[in-house]
Amino acid sequence: MNFSAKQIVFISFMLFSMFFGAGNLIFPPFLGQAAGNHLWTALAGFIVSAVGLPIFGVIAVAKAGSFNELNQRVHPIFALIFPFFIYIAIGPGLAIPRAGSLAFEMGLAPFLGGNFVGSPVSLLVYSIVFFGLVTWLCMYPSKLIDLFGKLLTPILLALIAIIFVKSLMDPIGSFEASRGSYVSNPVFQGVLDGYQTMDALAALAFGIVIANTLKSQGILEQRKRSLYMMYAGIGAGLLLTVIYLILGYLGAASASLGKAENGAQILSNVMTHLFGQSGTLILGVVFTIACFCVSIGLVTSCSQFFANALPKIKYKTWVVILAVLSTAIANLGLTQILKISVPVLGMIYPIAIVVIFLGLIDDFIKSSRHIYITVVSFVALFSILDTLNKTFLASKWNGVLEILPFYTEGIGWIIPALAGLIVGYLVGMLRDKNVEV
Repeated sequence: MNFSAKQIVFISFMLFSMFFGAGNLIFPPFLGQAAGNHLWTALAGFIVSAVGLPIFGVIAVAKAGSFNELNQRVHPIFALIFPFFIYIAIGPGLAIPRAGSLAFEMGLAPFLGGNFVGSPVSLLVYSIVFFGLVTWLCMYPSKLIDLFGKLLTPILLALIAIIFVKSLMDPIGSFEASRGSYVSNPVFQGVLDGYQTMDALAALAFGIVIANTLKSQGILEQRKRSLYMMYAGIGAGLLLTVIYLILGYLGAASASLGKAENGAQILSNVMTHLFGQSGTLILGVVFTIACFCVSIGLVTSCSQFFANALPKIKYKTWVVILAVLSTAIANLGLTQILKISVPVLGMIYPIAIVVIFLGLIDDFIKSSRHIYITVVSFVALFSILDTLNKTFLASKWNGVLEILPFYTEGIGWIIPALAGLIVGYLVGMLRDKNVEV
């Protein structure tokens, strides 16, 4: 069986919706306002990392056949432990409850009366309804391509297109001078901003959903499934690129509306300028749909992972467990969860990137376990030390760690990764020579 171009578009829409959450809405406008007249060069850097890394993640998983197969190249124990941390961190530990909270704050809270805005009951009722709908829709993962591809994504894209066209018809303002690092090196700063989205983790997690969806659509051959996963990744990446360009432009043009503390405030200012009071409603719908889609994608992918890892508990039971956990965390401890989850995300993200990179160059390194182990081990050691330094030691080790190039920019793991690549290659070469002897 082969997919038509229309079906490929729908599955690309599905993957795009799973990627495009509230964070993806907020980052580009904030970058745009700060980059100012250096907008396009900064966005070029942003797209390299914010779009490139997730696409590479999908391609790496597709080439390997599955996320588990990719991790097995490092070590079977790594294949058990690493995905667990990823799915907890981007699932009930952070991303899912955060999506529910943001949907409430941007989609409903602006319309509540004074007595209800700060009331915990309001958030509780909203999150129960929100995650109840998420649970219901996640019970039928084979239907996600129809839900995302034919309904939610087209609505989301149409709303963003309307906002963009309106901004062209009713210009917001001109770009102002860039600020901070965007003055001297906008491309590199854009790359760093895109890196901070951490969407590469989502790319690894969503692979299981795309693969299972393709199976449910009759694509049973592994090679075809991998090919269509790559097509979906590229299609989703193109959509993300277009949306990031639009949001970055809106942010840069909004400077005349006043400075804002974050991207959400920038978008609120833009929507009020363009549509008056109804702009708050439109923006609320955009945020709600984005958060809803991401929540469905994350609950589905996490549930499928845990159902495979612990088959005694069925997929639908995991959906309920994760939805209940996410509801509780969204209401009772998101701030504390952020304090724990954000350092964990920072620790595992460099590891995820090097696993993706190794998966992409696997044909060249010939699945060398020596290279996989040394690269991942060196980067993991750096990430653990860096996390301990920032989380528990009040950055006391900065004097030592800053010896590494790019450490202050947040990508100090690059040198350990290169060192691991060289050491792994040399160890493999020596082992091969000993075997020949």
